[in-house]
Amino acid sequence: MAAYENAIVSANTSFGIFATARQSIFATLTKWNEARLTRNALTSLSDRELSDIGLSRGDIEDVVSRHVL
Repeated sequence: MAAYENAIVSANTSFGIFATARQSIFATLTKWNEARLTRNALTSLSDRELSDIGLSRGDIEDVVSRHVL
């Protein structure tokens, strides 16, 4: 009986590692996509529109890295 219980615990631990890795990959891809969408949205604004919200073209990467990533 103990060998059977150990096998179940081992299988659950292995599955947990894969689930954690999958969640980590999903979180990384989600952050990457959010950064991409934010960067694209800000880049598509005109210089005047960026100025209206207090940004310049040079600020875009900083905004993305500080607020999305």
